[in-house]
Amino acid sequence: QVQLVESGGGLVQAGGSLRLSCAASGRTFSIVSMGWFRQAPGKEREFVAVRSWSGASIYYADYADSVKGRFTISGDNAKNTVYLQMKTLKPEDTAVYYCAAQRQRGVEVRVASFYDDWGQGTQVTVSS
Repeated sequence: QVQLVESGGGLVQAGGSLRLSCAASGRTFSIVSMGWFRQAPGKEREFVAVRSWSGASIYYADYADSVKGRFTISGDNAKNTVYLQMKTLKPEDTAVYYCAAQRQRGVEVRVASFYDDWGQGTQVTVSS
């Protein structure tokens, strides 16, 4: 199993920035992708960004259209940590943000049900 702990959420004004962190522990050698999802009240959990790798190198990163150009996913493999840098935040970015790990290669990275492990979530609130 893999344990994931998110941090970095908070309250920010529209146009501001936040950086989320997700620290992985346990069987981290088995992780092939780490993604960020978010869920707003009354809405389904949606894909935000993913970072996949093979060995020590990144070979794939992808973003939802709604965050492309504003959010950047990065990571430190040595620390088993993935980051989500969020800039130019909008009120519609308000949600609980979840980090997730995928331990099987070759499956859909934008669909929550294909992820094996989840963090507890961190609240991001953007005021207008």
